Amino acid sequence: MEPEIPANTGNIARTCAATRSRLHLVRPLGFDISDKAVKRAGLDYWSMVDITVYESIEEFLALHGHEDLWLTTTKAPRQYTEAVLKDGCWILFGKETAGLPLWLRERYRDRCVRLPMREDARSLNLSNTVAVMCYEALRQQGFPGLTGTGEMSANHVNNEKL
Repeated sequence: MEPEIPANTGNIARTCAATRSRLHLVRPLGFDISDKAVKRAGLDYWSMVDITVYESIEEFLALHGHEDLWLTTTKAPRQYTEAVLKDGCWILFGKETAGLPLWLRERYRDRCVRLPMREDARSLNLSNTVAVMCYEALRQQGFPGLTGTGEMSANHVNNEKL
C-alpha cells in the first residue's frame, strides 16, 4: 500500500517478475511508474510484471473483497509461518514509513502476520519482507511454474562413498 521508495518497488517488481506474481499498488505512489520513468531507471524486467494500480485501499477491497486476505505487520499476533497462503490469496504490505493503517490492522487482526526479528529492530526492508512472503506462499503451493524446484534425479546424485 502506498509505496514511497522507488528502489523498494523496483526490487519488489523484480521478485514479481521472477516468480510470476502479480503486483498491485495502491495510490498515492511516492514516484512515477510511467514507461519513460521505468526505462530511465533501468528496470528492463518491468514488462514481465503484471501491475494493477488502485486509487485507494477502499477501491482495492471493493474489487477483491475480503476473502483470503493476509496483512504483514510488525504488530501482528502471529508469525508468517502460521498463515495458510493459498493460490489466489492477497498479501498486503504497508508503506515504508508507517506500515499498514491501524483501522485495517484492527479490522483483520486475525489475518495479521509478522516476520520474527530481534525486539529492538524496527522492521525489515519492505522489499525483503515481500520476497520472504512471496516465496513462503509459493513454497506452500509447491512453487508452481517455477524452475529449479524439482528433486535431483538419480543421474545427479553423487554415489561415491566417503
